[in-house]
Amino acid sequence: MENKEWIALVLAGGQGTRLGALTKEIAKPAVPFGGHYRIIDFTLSNCRNSGVDTVGILTQYRPLTLHSYVGNGAAWDLDRTDGGIHILPPYAREKGGKWYAGTADAVYQNREFIEHFQPQYVAVLSGDHIYKMDYRAMLEQHKIRQADATIGVLEVPWGEAHRFGIMETATGGRIVDFIEKPCQPKGNQASMGVYIFTWKVLKQYLSHDASCESTQHDFGKDIIPAMLAAGQRLYAYRFDGYWKDVGTLASYWEANMDLLGDCPRFVLNEPEWPVYSGKLSLPPHYHGEKARVTSSLIAGGATVLGEVENSVIFSGVYIEEGVKIKDSVIMPYARVKREASVQGAIVTANTIVCTSKEEASISGVIPVARKQIEPVYLAV
Repeated sequence: MENKEWIALVLAGGQGTRLGALTKEIAKPAVPFGGHYRIIDFTLSNCRNSGVDTVGILTQYRPLTLHSYVGNGAAWDLDRTDGGIHILPPYAREKGGKWYAGTADAVYQNREFIEHFQPQYVAVLSGDHIYKMDYRAMLEQHKIRQADATIGVLEVPWGEAHRFGIMETATGGRIVDFIEKPCQPKGNQASMGVYIFTWKVLKQYLSHDASCESTQHDFGKDIIPAMLAAGQRLYAYRFDGYWKDVGTLASYWEANMDLLGDCPRFVLNEPEWPVYSGKLSLPPHYHGEKARVTSSLIAGGATVLGEVENSVIFSGVYIEEGVKIKDSVIMPYARVKREASVQGAIVTANTIVCTSKEEASISGVIPVARKQIEPVYLAV
C-alpha cells in the first residue's frame, strides 16, 4: 500500500455522439484539437502542472487510439514507478462483470486501484474539456473548508445553463442545491465536471449507489444529490478562466477558433502553464510560393499551396493551389483539391474535398452564424 495525499481519476470513456463523424472511430478525449493536440492533453497537462503524480484514465468506448496515444504517460512526465499513469478499462472483476454503467460506477469499479494508494482525496476529472486549471488551489480550498466534496464552478450564459449541472450556493460557497441539466434553470452557476472528494466519505456513497438498481450511477444525477440530502459539506470552487465543453460540433469549432487572432481567447503556448502532448515527430509544414496564410494555426507535416485565413490546419493536410479556406478546421490527412473553397466548416480526417461540374465550390456549406456546424463529406 502506498500513501498519497491525492490522486486523480480521468473519465475518458465517453462516446461523444454529438460530435458525429469525429468520434465514429475514436473516443471523444482522443479527438485531435488545435493542430497537434488531442482533447485529453489539457486534463493530463493540468494534472502534471498541478503536481498530481498518480492518474487513472478510465476508458471504455473505442479506446485503442487513446491507449496508444497516452502510452506510459512520458509526454506528461507521468511515467513513474511511484504512481504515474494507469489505463483502467472495465474488466470482469468477478462473475457477471460489466461495462461502466455511469460515471460513479466507473469510479466504484476502480476502488481497488484507489485503495492501493490510500489517498486522503480523490480528484474526479473529465477528459474531454479544453481548459487550464491549477487543481492545487482547489484542493487547498477543499482542506480549508473541511469539505466532503468540492465542485469546480463557472458562470455560463443563461441560454446554455440547461446543458449543465446547476447549483445554488450560500455565503461562503457552500452548495445548498444542485440539479443536473434542469429544464428551467434557476441559476447559471454550472458544474465544470471537476470534483475533489474526501475519499473516506465518497467511497461510502459509491458503495450505497452500487447497491441501488434505481439510480443511473452518475455523479451529477445521483452521488451529489445524495450527499446534499444527507447534509454533507459540499462547496463550490469558482473558476474564472477559459473553459470549453467541446461536446458538440459547434463548440468544437468555436474552441478551435478561440486559438486564433491577434488576441486569442485561449493561449496554448504559455511557458508558465505548458500544454504537453504525445505528438509524433513531424516535418515542418510547407508553404508553397503562391500560398497565403493569415491568422491561422498550421501543424507540422501540413502542405499549404493555396489561401488559408483564420483556420486550424492539422498534420498531414494537403491544400492544393487555388484553394480558399476561411474560418474552418481541416482535420488530419484531409486533402482539399484545386479551386475548392471551404468556409466555416469542419472537414473530417482523411476526407477529399473537391469541386464538381454541378457546384464550383462548397463555400458557405456551414452557416456558422446559426451554429449548425457539420462536418464536410465530399470526395472524388
